[in-house]
Amino acid sequence: MSRVLIIGGHGKIALLLAPLLVERGDVVTSVIRNPDHADDVAATGAIPLVADVEHLDTDGLADVVQGYDAVVWSAGAGGGNPERTYAVDRDAAVRSIDAARSEGVPRYVMVSYLGAQTDHGVPEDSSFFAYAEAKAAADEHLRASGLGYTILQPGPLTLDRPTGLIEVVNPGDGRVSRADVAAVAAAVLADESTVGRTIPFGNGATPITDALAGLPDAGDQSE
Repeated sequence: MSRVLIIGGHGKIALLLAPLLVERGDVVTSVIRNPDHADDVAATGAIPLVADVEHLDTDGLADVVQGYDAVVWSAGAGGGNPERTYAVDRDAAVRSIDAARSEGVPRYVMVSYLGAQTDHGVPEDSSFFAYAEAKAAADEHLRASGLGYTILQPGPLTLDRPTGLIEVVNPGDGRVSRADVAAVAAAVLADESTVGRTIPFGNGATPITDALAGLPDAGDQSE
């Protein structure tokens, strides 16, 4: 049994991840900003925790993450406002990483996106630029943190039913159901071989556990 904290607990992926973890015996707490979402979170079997990660400083976030075996970052500003995108997807994520490190949290799983990297190539006049910059910075900070991290890089997200099947070596455009992203997050939390890895993936033909077991041996996939 592990104690898992999901940040961004009312997001679509988080609401699918929590019951997977609860079903296997983990104790799950899901962080939400809006107290009106507490019942939705509780229905997953997770414990709702109201905290505004956008405005908490590192010490405040340290109080939130203290005592957990793993943190899953599945929060996001949702696009549209570059200032808030940087505030949540970069700055709050970075503070949560620092908080997890200060509190000795052994595992941190970041839900990122396929193509996230510092040389992402997104033009500055694109509406996607702020998100690409923010995620690249947060991912790089996590890699340098010393935490037992895994960075998940799914492609375009769908609301399709879960398949349990992905590809990690040649994921194409990476299109994948949110339910399968949740299943991958659950799987990597239970798989120490995924520590220190960046995993691009999309739906495919390989069972998730087999796909993770078949990751190339040569270090972080982002390099």
